[in-house]
Amino acid sequence: MSAFQDYPRISPFLWFDQNAEEAVNFYLTVFPNSRRLDELRTPDDSQGPQGNVLTIAFELDGQNFTALNGGPTYKFTEAISFVVRCDSQQEIDAYWAKLTEGGSEVQCGWLKDKFGLSWQIVPANIFELVKHPKAMQAMYKMKKFDIAELERAAQS
Repeated sequence: MSAFQDYPRISPFLWFDQNAEEAVNFYLTVFPNSRRLDELRTPDDSQGPQGNVLTIAFELDGQNFTALNGGPTYKFTEAISFVVRCDSQQEIDAYWAKLTEGGSEVQCGWLKDKFGLSWQIVPANIFELVKHPKAMQAMYKMKKFDIAELERAAQS
């Protein structure tokens, strides 16, 4: 278990309705080198039934997060997303398949998972590729990125 004071100075804090534990368990299956770090349960009935999970500290491939069962007041929007840098088409395909399950494909490598959280699944060299106008045009036509197609467009 890890204490909060051991976290990096800045880390994402994600507000879920009442399914933070379900979301954390799902994300732990998606990303390698991930683990649950700690949890805080409600000590009394003032913040929900006593003993329910209030927050969960977890790590996804080296990045610390905290999930909160905060209730239905706030929802995720596309204004915040997490970028997953991929070294191969196989990685893009795997993350895309797992994270869109129960969620939705958006555009230009963006998707929304079943919890409403937005992700960008991108090739590691995306910024180099889209410096080329034809690659940028090709990107705009894609939902899930096709590295080979982007590279062809960049070379044309």
